[in-house]
Amino acid sequence: MTDWSWDCNPSTEYITEGLSTGVVAEVERLTTELAALGEGSVRIGRPTDREGGPREFDILGGRGFISFLPVPRHECVYVCDITFYG
Repeated sequence: MTDWSWDCNPSTEYITEGLSTGVVAEVERLTTELAALGEGSVRIGRPTDREGGPREFDILGGRGFISFLPVPRHECVYVCDITFYG
């Protein structure tokens, strides 16, 4: 385990507006796991050819994805956007 946490940027209300509670719960579960990876989260998701920077990770069997930014200096994973096609 790490001391990393996660947060939404700009805000939870803005990012989750219009999404069902099930989608929000899945995003919270995944970001908790990403934070548990700590610095390893800079290599998760797309793009696969480099580390760091904004990342994307599929959710709910490919019916959407989250955009997130792992910031080692802050020890935090910031969720920047949630796209859901369902």
